Amino acid sequence: MKRREWMLGATALGLSPWPLGAHAQAGFPTRTVRIVVPFPPGGATDITARALAEKLQERWGQPVVVENRAGAGGNVGSEMVSKAAPDGHTLVLGVTGSHGINISLYPKMPYHPLNDFEPVVHATLYPNVIAVHPSVPANDLRQLLALARSMPGRLSYGSDGNGTASHLGMELVKARAQVFMVHLPYRGSAPLLTDLIGGQIQVGVTGLPAVLPHARAGRLRMVAVTTPQRAEAAPEVGTVAEQGLADYVAAPWSGFFAPKGTPPAILEQISRDMNAAMQLPDVRKRMADAGAPLVGGTPAEFRRFVEAEIRRWAEAVKFSGASVN
Repeated sequence: MKRREWMLGATALGLSPWPLGAHAQAGFPTRTVRIVVPFPPGGATDITARALAEKLQERWGQPVVVENRAGAGGNVGSEMVSKAAPDGHTLVLGVTGSHGINISLYPKMPYHPLNDFEPVVHATLYPNVIAVHPSVPANDLRQLLALARSMPGRLSYGSDGNGTASHLGMELVKARAQVFMVHLPYRGSAPLLTDLIGGQIQVGVTGLPAVLPHARAGRLRMVAVTTPQRAEAAPEVGTVAEQGLADYVAAPWSGFFAPKGTPPAILEQISRDMNAAMQLPDVRKRMADAGAPLVGGTPAEFRRFVEAEIRRWAEAVKFSGASVN
């Protein structure tokens, strides 16, 4: 029986596909493994990295640390990993921006998302959420857009940063709905949400995992999700498409990358062990509750996905006219 089939079957029977006392194969890792998150702590990417790092540390018998290196829409942390030794001990949890959008957005990129990296495994695919401060008189996207039309330029929205999926996705909403809101870029979801909760901005667009706890506590109100279907973790929130903008999709994702030249055997081991971690019931529940369902798969599958995303977001960048110097 194939390993993945066994893991799924074991999980269904309530058994753990992760034996106690499991150890890494000889030769890897030999020291601490760093997972670089190219955004501040507290966001969706950070949540994903920490959920898996904990299990990989148990698996490998070596420390697995998460290091936040924010800046330039994910470019700072990603560039650092692109220059790291290609031995599997330094990975980056790349996202839609850093490995899908930025190559079309920045005139001069410090790395290429595929030529300078080895895709390892697709981690998550989840909605961005358009959320508002409770003082904003809008319970859904239609009401928010009507409000924006009635007071052009007086509403401001925050994104995860210039050229991120949250920025470009909202610019597409504005263009298609013919409304104007002032864009305020942040360095990730954590500072954005601080200002949104505090009322410094009226609207915020960022990942569902980061928004969900604040919405449940009544500090924010979610008015739309950017995926084709409603989110399992927030089924009460309508999609952008069903609220008047047909066929709209702008779904963020994350996945692990290693520096180019990392040996295939190490890539396969990391991918295999990450896939196993993703099948653990407590990890799956943790991520589902956070609004970021796990994907998994092979390095080859993830490479094909990233190639398609680069093409799709190139069209979005062209349509929006966005650029970052």
